[in-house]
Amino acid sequence: MDNKTPILNAVNSTVFIFFINELNLIGICIILLILLMCIDYFSGLLAARKEALENPDNPAYGWSSKKSILGIYKKIGYFLTILVAISTDYLIYTFGHELGLIYPKGAYIGSVVVIWLTINELISILENAERMGVELPPLIKRILTESKAKLNDRH
Repeated sequence: MDNKTPILNAVNSTVFIFFINELNLIGICIILLILLMCIDYFSGLLAARKEALENPDNPAYGWSSKKSILGIYKKIGYFLTILVAISTDYLIYTFGHELGLIYPKGAYIGSVVVIWLTINELISILENAERMGVELPPLIKRILTESKAKLNDRH
């Protein structure tokens, strides 16, 4: 075992704990989002594989490296969007008083963005499950879709 590995693990753990501590609830939501992104990616792969088995002569079905890499780029874009939202929260909170803005401490814009993206991932996972042949209760998809619409309307 490399002597640098325990030090690297300690540094990573410290950064992770600092991140969660500083961002409070939004940090936990970001961890949930990362988990859901992984589940979405792999459920999409499984759904594509199932569709390929059901449609062996149709090249439109199945795993596509292009679609896969575009999906990864999209998820990276999610984190850039979160970074912008959290940075906006910080700037408004820190310098808002100079502009005459009263803004409570916290991650309001960041929270809305993370929740919105999390709902997107949940909907996508359900869509992948449907593609795999799972019959879903209409209530769950409706609740998620309505929640996303309400976030769009309020913000």
